[in-house]
Amino acid sequence: MKKLYRSTDEKQLSGVLGGLSELYNIDVSILRIVVVVSGFFTGGITWLIYLAAAVVMPTDKQVMK
Repeated sequence: MKKLYRSTDEKQLSGVLGGLSELYNIDVSILRIVVVVSGFFTGGITWLIYLAAAVVMPTDKQVMK
């Protein structure tokens, strides 16, 4: 079973989208574009969810221990 974590390899800001892309086998660039665009349409709620996930999610190195 795969687990959701922040990636240390595929990260630009905190690695949340890199972890999602590895979990669902989606290109990380597509996820980044979707998050940026959806942030404008949701009034920034998407970005707040991203920040909350960055605080809560463990990194892949913490999961491997």
